[in-house]
Amino acid sequence: MSPTLAEVVAAIEAAYPPALAESWDAVGLVCGDPAEPVDRVLVCVDPVESTVDEAIELGAQLVLAHHPLLLRGVHGVPADDVKGRLVHKLIRNGAGLLCAHTNADSADPGVSDALAEALGLRVTGPLDAKPADPLDALSVIVPAGHTDKLLDALFAAGAAAIGDYREAAFLHEGTAQFRPVAAADPAVGSHGELHRGPETRIETVLPRHRRRAVLAALHAAHPYETPAYDLHELAEEPSSRGIGRIGELAEAEPFGAFVQRVALALPETAWGVRAAGEPERPVRTVAVCGGAGDSLLRAATKAGVDAYVTADLRHHPAGEHLAGPGTPMLVDVAHWASEWPWCAQAADVIRRAFPGTVDVHVSTRRTDPWTLAASATGRTPA
Repeated sequence: MSPTLAEVVAAIEAAYPPALAESWDAVGLVCGDPAEPVDRVLVCVDPVESTVDEAIELGAQLVLAHHPLLLRGVHGVPADDVKGRLVHKLIRNGAGLLCAHTNADSADPGVSDALAEALGLRVTGPLDAKPADPLDALSVIVPAGHTDKLLDALFAAGAAAIGDYREAAFLHEGTAQFRPVAAADPAVGSHGELHRGPETRIETVLPRHRRRAVLAALHAAHPYETPAYDLHELAEEPSSRGIGRIGELAEAEPFGAFVQRVALALPETAWGVRAAGEPERPVRTVAVCGGAGDSLLRAATKAGVDAYVTADLRHHPAGEHLAGPGTPMLVDVAHWASEWPWCAQAADVIRRAFPGTVDVHVSTRRTDPWTLAASATGRTPA
């Protein structure tokens, strides 16, 4: 039985969480009925006329594209507008459009992991790491006999998950004391008398976005009207997610050979591959960034890599980078070509989620806008 569009979208967004997208980005479902079944998907880099036509020819009910169709706000999608025409064509043919852009860039694995894999690199970490999901640390004291009930409530509210482990907590047995006064309504002990009894201190962590739910569960499940607890924010730590990747080759090779490796690994474009560096200089460690990556030139230098592979390098940033000491050599490829390997990765996400029920196609249509290149071979530059 074919999954619904909503189920396919959920599987893709589990791999490429929308929360990872940059604030300026526009990701998610552009059009399509979430309740409709999906049995065929086309994955591509660009949602353009060519790939939309390809999806229709295939009979696909969903186009999964890397680049957004409507990155900037619009107030309408009339059929006589370039982008509006695509939306109308998709809807008329029963196809939805889902865009996974910078959320797919930052995911682990994501766009740059696919590029690194295509180049034969072993990824060692992100180039520009995003912080890990923020955590709070919680410590609460509960009287003997109520520990399990409180733990169950905290777990159900989302606390105590660490990596691939659940219900993670530290329990310390001890003696607590208090003296109920004024209008107190003590669960144990008597007014005016010092009470001492066995209690357990529970220590655990929780995602910061679950703080309100966890504290509500604590108060609801705790036998005391005023539970004793501490809550503090843990220091920010880097994660394995983020833009770009750092990797290494199995063996060092001359830069000239590495540039040829890049050209052979990626789909051919009119622009081809251009590079800046000494042909014989050895390359072992490499930074990569699928898509436009000149904003990460400093990060590549700080990483101490031998070479940096990305797209859309501009004249002045590249020149200023190369003039600095100890900078990595540069390999500049076509934007579309640098991100195309991600299509196979995204296709596998869908295949694993819906084995044998969804037919997934990777577009091979070249949507790089440049179609011609010319050179005056042998001419001496002025």
